[in-house]
Amino acid sequence: MTTAKTLPAAAPPKFASIGSPYFGIMLAVMAVVLILSNIGASKGVAIGPIITDGGFFLFPLAYILGDVISEVYGFKVARKAIVTAFALSVFASLCYWAIIALPGFEDGYGMAKQSALEGALGPVPQIVLASLLAFLAGQTINSWILVKMKARTGEKSLWARLMGSSGAGEFVDTLIFCSIAASVIGISDAGMFVNYVLVGFLYKTLVEFAFVPVTSLAIRWVKTREPSYGA
Repeated sequence: MTTAKTLPAAAPPKFASIGSPYFGIMLAVMAVVLILSNIGASKGVAIGPIITDGGFFLFPLAYILGDVISEVYGFKVARKAIVTAFALSVFASLCYWAIIALPGFEDGYGMAKQSALEGALGPVPQIVLASLLAFLAGQTINSWILVKMKARTGEKSLWARLMGSSGAGEFVDTLIFCSIAASVIGISDAGMFVNYVLVGFLYKTLVEFAFVPVTSLAIRWVKTREPSYGA
C-alpha cells in the first residue's frame, strides 16, 4: 500500500507589532517624500527625449519604504501608513491653498512672490489628487501582493516578493497618476502621454529593482531590531 507524500506547509508569516521607534520614523519619511514629490511633480521635465516630472527621483523612495513596512509589519499596518501619508498630503495641499489665498503685500516684490507661489503651488491640488489616488491604489496593491506572497513563502524568496509586488503596484500607480496629472505639467498629445506613462513606469520599477539588495538589507536590519518580530 502506498501513501501520498505531503509537502511540509510553509511556516506562517512573521510580522512585528508597532512598539519601537522604527515604524514612526519610516512613516514620517514616507509622508515627507510623498509631499515633496507632489510639489516636484508640478514641473514638467524633459531630459532629451525623456518626458517626466520634477518628482521622478523622489517617488520610488515612498514605495521602497512601503515594501519595508509591509514586509516587517504586515498589511494592516502598511494600510495605516498609506492612509496617514494620504491624509498628511491632503493637509499640505489645504495649507498651500490657504497660503495663496491670504492677502499679501501689494508692492512689486510682494506681487512677484505671490505670482511665484501661485505658479509653483497653484497646480499642486490636481497633482495631489493624481498622486493620492495613484499612491492609494498602487501602494495598497503593492502591499497586498507582498503580504500574500509572504503567506506562501514565509521568510524565503524576499527578492521575488519585492520585485513582483513592485511591478504591479508601480503600473497601477503610474497609469492613474499620469492620466490625471498630464494636463497640469503641459502634456497635450497622445505621443507625449504614452512617453510619460512608459518612462514613469519603467523608471520607477527599474529603480525599485535596482534597490532590491538595499531594500532587503534594510528589511533584515529592521527585523533583527524589532523585539516583537515573529514573537
